[in-house]
Amino acid sequence: MYKIVRKKEIGSKVHNLEIYAPEIAKNAKAGQFVIFRIDEKGERVPLTIVETSLQEGLVRVIFQEVGKSTTHLASLCEGDSIMDFVGPLGHPTVIKYYGTVVAVAGGVGVAELLPVIKGLRIAGNKVITIVGARCKDLIILEDELKQESNALFFTTNDGSCGVKGFVTDVLKEVIDMQKVNIVYAIGPVSMMKAVSELTREKYIETVVSLNPIMLDGTGMCGACRVTVNGKTKFACVSGPEFDAHSIHWDELSSRLNSFKDLEKISCDNFTIRRECKCRKR
Repeated sequence: MYKIVRKKEIGSKVHNLEIYAPEIAKNAKAGQFVIFRIDEKGERVPLTIVETSLQEGLVRVIFQEVGKSTTHLASLCEGDSIMDFVGPLGHPTVIKYYGTVVAVAGGVGVAELLPVIKGLRIAGNKVITIVGARCKDLIILEDELKQESNALFFTTNDGSCGVKGFVTDVLKEVIDMQKVNIVYAIGPVSMMKAVSELTREKYIETVVSLNPIMLDGTGMCGACRVTVNGKTKFACVSGPEFDAHSIHWDELSSRLNSFKDLEKISCDNFTIRRECKCRKR
C-alpha cells in the first residue's frame, strides 16, 4: 500500500498529491510516469511524475478529475493509501544543453512540463515557456513555472490571461524573433499537431510527449500504439516522448476519438461510469 502524505487542490478539480514511494522516488527522472490503482477493483491510470523527494521518499503527481478513478482518487485524504503505484515507467526526457528551448504546454500538461524545464534550465539552456488554457482560472503552477523559465507567456481562449488565442500564435512570434534550437510540447493532440506543423516549416527539432490510451504500461496490451516513421510503437515503453515530425497525427487523433465514442456508447447503454480519459496527466 502507498500512503498519501500530502494533498492539495491547486485548481478547479485539479489536485496535487505526494505519495510515499521511496523506490520510485530514488529512480524517477523527468518525463517518466507511474500507473496507479486505488484498489483491486480499480482501473489502471497513468500519471506523470512531477517531482520527487529522496529525503522523504515522496513522489509528487498532479491530476484532474475526469472520470470515476480520478474522482475516487481526489476523494481520498492525507493518511489514506492506494493499492498500486508502479513506476517509474517510460523513457526519461533527454536533458542536455541545446541552447534556446521553447517549452509548450496545454491544460494540465503543465504538470509534465515543470520537471522537464527544470532539468533543461539546470543544464544551462535558455528556457522560454508558453502555456495555453481555456481561461485564467484553469492555469496552474504559475509561480513554479516563473521560477524555472527565462521567459513565460500565457495564452487563453477568452483573453482572461496573457494573449487571446493559441500557443502557436506566441510560438510563431518567438521563432520569428530569435533562433530556437528545440521545441518541447505536451498537451492535447490537436495542440501538439499544430506545434509540429509550425516547427516543421521552420526546420526546428521538436519533441512531444504523447498521452494515448494506456492500460498496462508494459507494452503488452497494445492500447497505446502509435505510428512513428511508419512503424508501430508503444508509447508506454518506447515513449512517451517522440519526434513530433515523425508521428502519424491523423491516425492518433482517430484512435482517441474512436475510444471516446465507444465509451459514450457503453455509458449510454449500461449507465456505468468509467475513466473516459485514462491518459497520462
